[in-house]
Amino acid sequence: GLEDHAHPQTLKQLDKNIPVVASPTAAKVVKEFGYSQIVTLAHNETYSFDNSIEIRAVPGSLVGPTLVENGYIFKDLKTDNTMYYEPHGSHSEKIKEFAPIDVVITPIINLNLPLVGPIIKGNESALQVAQWLKPQVMLPTAAGGDIDFQGLLISLLKAEGSVEETQLQLTKNNLETKVIEAQPGERFEVQLEQRVLAN
Repeated sequence: GLEDHAHPQTLKQLDKNIPVVASPTAAKVVKEFGYSQIVTLAHNETYSFDNSIEIRAVPGSLVGPTLVENGYIFKDLKTDNTMYYEPHGSHSEKIKEFAPIDVVITPIINLNLPLVGPIIKGNESALQVAQWLKPQVMLPTAAGGDIDFQGLLISLLKAEGSVEETQLQLTKNNLETKVIEAQPGERFEVQLEQRVLAN
């Protein structure tokens, strides 16, 4: 429901009849903009879209004194490929039960504010989530690229980490996860190997 994810200018422009799957706080935001097909997911709830994709809400980041937003696990019901998304790098241990996950989308760098510390935690949490979920591919969020940050606090933000450092950390820990830095606005295909799960 925060503006960096539920961007008001974008929400105003989109078709209000598209289906929206959202956390309880984000559902309130899109409802205010006139969206009509809203599915609200609390932690541990799932929704199947068109019998092709299952969306599971899992505990994500603490975004206020008591509010824990959602992370999401997406499952392609035809291929069983899975993807985990948590945009701030706060991973609940509860996601371990869903391992292995094919693709993880999460920060790999820290964005720090003086006297506050990391507001986005990527350095250590990227390694930790890779150890838990054993992804084939990791796609970083908040890694720079063509992102245009604006506002007073931006001059104070300090980034720590890189794609190269994360890949090295994963390799040192005997993880075969490949970090792919996607370019904003460009489509690409992630090549996945079919996993054989032991009984």
